[in-house]
Amino acid sequence: MSGSPTPSGRPLLRKSLLRKYFLVLFAAVMVPLVGSGATEAWFGYRDQRERLNELLGVEARAAASRIESFIDGIRDQLGWMVQLSWNAEAEEGQRLDSLRLMRQVPAIVSLTLVDGAGRERLRVSRVGLNRVGSLVDLSADVAVVKARAARVWYGPVTFYRGSEPFMTIAVAGNRAAAGIVIAEINLKLIWDVISAIHIGRTGQAYVLDAEGRLIAHPDISLVLRGGDPVAARPLRTLRDAIRAEGGSAIGQDTSGAAAVAAMAVVPEVDWTVIVHQPLAEAFGPIDRALLRTATLLLLGTAFAGVLAFWLARRMTGPIRQLEYGTEQIGAGRFDHRIAVASTDELGRLAQRFNAMAGELALSQERQERIARLRRFLAPQVAELVDRTGDDRVLEGRRVEVAVIFGDLRGFTPFSAKTAPEEVMQVLAAYFDALGRVITEHGATLTHFAGDGLMVLVNAPVACPEPGPKAIRLATAMQDVVQALVTAWHLRGYAVGFGVGAAMGPATVGQIGYETRLDYTAIGPVVNLAARLCAAAENGQILIDAVLAGRVSGLIEIVPLGSRALKGFEAGVDVYSIVRNAPVIAK
Repeated sequence: MSGSPTPSGRPLLRKSLLRKYFLVLFAAVMVPLVGSGATEAWFGYRDQRERLNELLGVEARAAASRIESFIDGIRDQLGWMVQLSWNAEAEEGQRLDSLRLMRQVPAIVSLTLVDGAGRERLRVSRVGLNRVGSLVDLSADVAVVKARAARVWYGPVTFYRGSEPFMTIAVAGNRAAAGIVIAEINLKLIWDVISAIHIGRTGQAYVLDAEGRLIAHPDISLVLRGGDPVAARPLRTLRDAIRAEGGSAIGQDTSGAAAVAAMAVVPEVDWTVIVHQPLAEAFGPIDRALLRTATLLLLGTAFAGVLAFWLARRMTGPIRQLEYGTEQIGAGRFDHRIAVASTDELGRLAQRFNAMAGELALSQERQERIARLRRFLAPQVAELVDRTGDDRVLEGRRVEVAVIFGDLRGFTPFSAKTAPEEVMQVLAAYFDALGRVITEHGATLTHFAGDGLMVLVNAPVACPEPGPKAIRLATAMQDVVQALVTAWHLRGYAVGFGVGAAMGPATVGQIGYETRLDYTAIGPVVNLAARLCAAAENGQILIDAVLAGRVSGLIEIVPLGSRALKGFEAGVDVYSIVRNAPVIAK
């Protein structure tokens, strides 16, 4: 990157750095600014949508509740008409009660009383002739049949002369002799409920029946055309969109304008109450906020450009010196020093750069040494070798060690029927948890083997009382993995974790070849710990007699007797750690 000089004597590098840092500094200002504006716009939109959805939902549910109360009130009033058995003496009283009910409930257009045999006894109407004792057989009428079957029947919405919406309600008495009352209801009175709903300045509500026909709307002219399928088509489309999106949706209102809407259902009659507000009004605050944000972005762009250009020019000279110094250090000339006259951060950076040059060789050698050691040693072992400057501690020797093996139970069938991505996620969480515990207890992780691992205590770094320390580590390993096992079981993973530990003399040291070395232990104690791990059940920690003797009295252990383990001619005395016993004091 040295570049060739221009005719003016200035190197091309300077122009390259100036352009580079201008872009970087400009982006450093603009990216957060744009990100902040975009984030504010997004969260503002989301919050406004949530508030609007909640408001529309509350209004829709309230309207549905009022309509339901309106219908239930009529049903309850009708129920009083069929409390007593029908007889000729009560005929005049029934007629007076019917007239009184129609005065109390203006929505009722006509009443028909049917006796227990299904014959018409009385008909009272606002728009037609009244009939008394006609004895017309209505036993096959759908209202009579449905009311006898379910006691209350709500008929479909019909449009009188193609305009006003009507509905039939039939209520049967508690006894067959009490008969049935059939009422024709004018649904125009629901207009009072719907016209009272106002969302913002122009938000409205309307009601559709089960077939998607309009039966209530603030614009009564639309209701009078509710039987027209073409007129109600956009309203049905909006209803279907709300159902598909689960609570609210954006569609078109009756005027064709975009609107956000929510709905609620009147369950007994399967009507849908939809409350909507035009998008232009609903998101007006967001649009104004976006306009303010765009204005700020324009001003911020101008400011960022000026600031970035000024800072880039000031930084060009010192950075060129730092770059040249870096080239000298890269070439191995660690005696090179740079001089920056400023006393600001760049000046202090130059001083630190000069100090770094003198120590870089030693630092680089130390880092490479630690990096090599960390490939196969625990962090504390790598630090020990680096601190002492002597890696003879890794040479082969005979020492008493505690060996711990951990292995997942049921992992083979789990991995055979589970997606590879899930298997790797389970292993990642498993080894991450165990790695943190092992590092915390200062033990040495020698290797991983599939879903198992091997840990050494007292090698290569000696420690006092390795037996109790190994038990503390094994217990901590079991505890941390059991927390994962509980979560795995909730996800349907039949996976467990067993631990085996043994103590005894072993040969420890480095094995491998020139470019790859591992630190491990070799001896019967390693095989014994592995066999104990294989015999351990989920949640269990099995130990040998030597380790049990070292921790006797410090923690509760349970003898399991002599067991035949693979690779051992005689039976091996096996002990189990009681995990809920008091923890060994550190």
